[in-house]
Amino acid sequence: MHWSSCFLMGFLFSSFVDVSAMPPKTMIQSENNRTTLFIAGNSTAKNEAANGWGSHLQKYFDSERLTVVNSAKAGRSSRTFITEGLWNEIYDNLEMGDFVIIEFGHNDAGQINDDRRARGSIPGLGEETEEIDNLVTGKHEIVHTFGWYMRKMINETREKGATPIVLSMTARNVWPDNKIERENTFCTLSRQIAEQTGATFIDLRNMIADQYALLGPIRVRELFPKDHTHTSPEGANINAAMVVSGLKAINSPLTAMLSEMGESVTPYGPDVLVEQVRQWLTSSWMPDVQPQSDSTKPTLYAIGNSTVRTGTRGNGENGQWGWGAPIADFFNRSRLNVENCAWGGTSSRTFRSLGFWEKVLPRLKAGDYVIMQFGHNDSSPINDDRRARGTINGNGDETQEIDNILTGKHEIVHSYGWYLRQFITEIKAKGATPIVCSLIPRNKWTGDKINRSIDGYVLWAKQAAEQEGASFIPFNKLISDHYDSAGQERVTALYFDEGETTHTNAMGAQMNAAILSEAIKSTEGLDLKNFLKVVEPQ
Repeated sequence: MHWSSCFLMGFLFSSFVDVSAMPPKTMIQSENNRTTLFIAGNSTAKNEAANGWGSHLQKYFDSERLTVVNSAKAGRSSRTFITEGLWNEIYDNLEMGDFVIIEFGHNDAGQINDDRRARGSIPGLGEETEEIDNLVTGKHEIVHTFGWYMRKMINETREKGATPIVLSMTARNVWPDNKIERENTFCTLSRQIAEQTGATFIDLRNMIADQYALLGPIRVRELFPKDHTHTSPEGANINAAMVVSGLKAINSPLTAMLSEMGESVTPYGPDVLVEQVRQWLTSSWMPDVQPQSDSTKPTLYAIGNSTVRTGTRGNGENGQWGWGAPIADFFNRSRLNVENCAWGGTSSRTFRSLGFWEKVLPRLKAGDYVIMQFGHNDSSPINDDRRARGTINGNGDETQEIDNILTGKHEIVHSYGWYLRQFITEIKAKGATPIVCSLIPRNKWTGDKINRSIDGYVLWAKQAAEQEGASFIPFNKLISDHYDSAGQERVTALYFDEGETTHTNAMGAQMNAAILSEAIKSTEGLDLKNFLKVVEPQ
């Protein structure tokens, strides 16, 4: 199964925040005696150059009311965090009304005794022990279970009148069977020890994994520059935002002390793209930060309407995004230029008559590619005083002569298929490769099935492509298949506003781009696939 086939995994999970395990609300200290939030964890929480999520958490809280003390340390397990005295440093400074976030597991799977780290704990919740002569410290040691060490920190936090919050470990950039890695032994144990002790539990791993499933492995790879465990600062900030998102979902007392940035975080839900993820996701889509085209390389041009590019700059005005923005990130841009030349409101006819095609055609050269998707606006009136953008239904050679009310000019209007065939013919004449996509579906349903198109513009696009020997991608069918599997409620979350049926938000655009990249990969005879990024295992 290709990874885009499970792209909606994040939609199919229920909430991973354990509300039932919440302790009674803790009294928050006054502003004259600030509350402290301590973090006990490993390198995923604290690492060099702000690569740990704990280094970003303070900005989500009002520093006048809450101080975040990141006591995490790289390489530590629940066991070594205690045996090295790091836990005692937190315990000695804990006061009533404070909070402690506890996140371990990445290193607890290590060796119990070796000459390198000797940091593993017994994978369980019980009272089992193992006596060793520690090869690293040279000391005799009684090693306990993961649950024992976690219980110690939870119970001692409560002894001080403070509140423990247990997190499952952060998600890794690991995709078994092309699905983001989720549960593992120590994530399960973290949940179980929280349930056993009645501590607040936030399933951070699955929350982050939901976001990663939406982003896909190509984008997620950018958040892990060194290995599959440690994030970049951007990835660490996303993880910090997910912690806050989880706290808001359970209405933790900590949410009363959020900063303006913290207030902007959406409470967690499996169908929610957290604002910090959206900001990171869209930052590289902006036209003004994309690499300048190199004339020595082939170029992929995208042409179409607002479902490909919205607004004058394609920068997500009003929350609308077209798939032509994120598609660039699926290609190796050191080998291929990608330019989104689509324009909102155009039809196959007006993309030509308004001059947008004339900005592309003279630049086309042998070896380039043009991917086109029209149809949403072709059903408009052929002649009116608003847009006059409609085309004749079909793929034939019928024409209609009009005096265009909008432009004041005499015009011969052709069929939808005729305009597509003209694009294909002119692209081929330049030695470039045309690719025709059927139009994306609208968010309209009959029962539990999306209203998909079989005839009409979908059929005419396919006929035009076949007639002129162009590659055809059944985009409408591919996206509709995903929509049916996700269901109407979660698909609606892909659109920029309630009641919107045409324009996707950033998450919807990303999903459509992911589906399109897989379609390009599987389209026979289309060598554009050779420029797609390859996700190498780390």
